[in-house]
Amino acid sequence: MGEFLTTGPGIALIIVAQCLAVIAFVMISLLFLVYGDRKIWAAVQMRRGPNVVGVFGLLQTVADALKYVVKEIVIPAGADKTVFMLAPLVAFVLAMISWAVIPFSDTWVLADINVAILYIFAIGSLEVYGVIMGGWASNSKYPFLGSLRSAAQMISYEVSIGLIIIGVVLSTGSLNFGDIVRAQDGDLGLFNWYWLPHLPMVFLFFISALAETNRPPFDLPEAESELVAGYQVEYSSTPFLLFMAGEYIAIFLMCALITLLFFGGWLSPFPFLPDGPLWMVGKMAVFFFLFAMVKAIVPRYRYDQLMRLGWKVFLPFSLAWVVIVAFLAKFEVFGGFWARWAVGV
Repeated sequence: MGEFLTTGPGIALIIVAQCLAVIAFVMISLLFLVYGDRKIWAAVQMRRGPNVVGVFGLLQTVADALKYVVKEIVIPAGADKTVFMLAPLVAFVLAMISWAVIPFSDTWVLADINVAILYIFAIGSLEVYGVIMGGWASNSKYPFLGSLRSAAQMISYEVSIGLIIIGVVLSTGSLNFGDIVRAQDGDLGLFNWYWLPHLPMVFLFFISALAETNRPPFDLPEAESELVAGYQVEYSSTPFLLFMAGEYIAIFLMCALITLLFFGGWLSPFPFLPDGPLWMVGKMAVFFFLFAMVKAIVPRYRYDQLMRLGWKVFLPFSLAWVVIVAFLAKFEVFGGFWARWAVGV
């Protein structure tokens, strides 16, 4: 058996098994994310939320998924059927393959590539195409307006997210997520993590992640008050399920990025406790809780306010931070607090 695993088919089998393990983790997490999102929203509004299907309503998400799967797929008469059906698949697949470079420990990663951040940038830039395709192919003004909003919104906040990550890259000297996490390791535990030297950018990244994933209060591409349901309005059954699943997977990916970039990834917050993937998953769950709380308590922005925030506030602030971090790292201020590549803090 050991010899077989070193052959071409054996290596291919290992890769397939690893891919299935990542897919299984993401899809099982998706069930609990949707359940948790609904429970948190219900608690804020002082109601029960899902509580019928399964113990404490834990199987409600499974029941909803089955309901979508068995429903009839309705395609509008004037729609471009090929693009209409391809759009939700593109949104789901692109969100899923981003997880290939997300590490959960030093060894738990599907593809430990040196340009992992560039890979995430590339996939993230393509994800908007699923929304644009769905809005255009529906042949209706409401989905089309929603897709245009999404394109403008995602491009606007991708710029600030990219500049924020450049600051972290300048501190680390690497585009590899493993190197970024290891640069945050130290005797001070959580005070060695990048949330402290890059504190202003943590808040900007979190808000930009909300806008990038069309999450409330920035869910304007699907704003039911003026666009009925935006780019999703003509979708039903499994295609709608794929859109929704892709959105939640992208949200969970943002939680993973915040954890890796600013909060030590799989590192323990206390030096006397061992590191491990459970820390990574736990931190991601905490940030998803924050995403859910924002959805429950923050009112929706107007579209002009959203664009103004992205271009007139976040863009100049994040650009200035890149310059500041470059200066602090170059001259190793505070003993190389912003230059982990130089002194190995």
